[in-house]
Amino acid sequence: MEPLFEIEGLRVAAEGHEILKGVDLAVNAGEVHALMGPNGSGKSTLANTLLGHPDYNVTGGAVRFHGEDITEWSTESRGKAGLFLAFQYPEEIPGVSVVQFLRQALSARKGTDLSILELRVAIMEWMARLGIDPSFGDRYLNEGFSGGEKKRNEILQMALLEPEFAILDETDSGLDIDALKVVAKGVQEVRTDRTDLGVLLITHYQRILQYLEPDIVHILFDGRIVESGGPDLAHRLEREGYDAWR
Repeated sequence: MEPLFEIEGLRVAAEGHEILKGVDLAVNAGEVHALMGPNGSGKSTLANTLLGHPDYNVTGGAVRFHGEDITEWSTESRGKAGLFLAFQYPEEIPGVSVVQFLRQALSARKGTDLSILELRVAIMEWMARLGIDPSFGDRYLNEGFSGGEKKRNEILQMALLEPEFAILDETDSGLDIDALKVVAKGVQEVRTDRTDLGVLLITHYQRILQYLEPDIVHILFDGRIVESGGPDLAHRLEREGYDAWR
């Protein structure tokens, strides 16, 4: 079976320094993979490269989606095709409400203009499922949002945009335990609706994996994946730290 999403021999440089040194990873439809690594291991570089960030130069290897090489695709093309990236630090967009933003994003993704009414019905349904206050839709995007609200908003976007593959970059960063549970529950809620959704969860901490159990855990160290395994690998990491791989 062809993987839904595949990274093969990926080498990436930024500002003249090679950061990723041959990363291989394949995610099948419906699977959750966790990519873990210490600071400086290359996690953010990988996330930015998968987004198509122009500051990151792919010097070797390929990124494939449904078997098609998307290494050179723009960020916009990736989003339209069904890739979703949740950022570690989402930007504030003053003057643009959550509903307006979602309408524009959905129109681009689906190639058709949705009416505000259709969109509001869909948003209200998902807000109820994700435990989000209905007034949230009229607030300006990420402006004055708490860390937990920003993350919930990203899960709401993921639910409505119906991607086929989601990259969650440090989604658990800076969250208290209640917010963490909400985010994990939100991801599971979306997966319940979309059983073929593939997820790559890039994280520094093991704790989110208590609520969102991955099928496979990868350890990224010094620009390479040094070990892959089941959820037990995350427990081992919790016990031993990254020293075992140094």
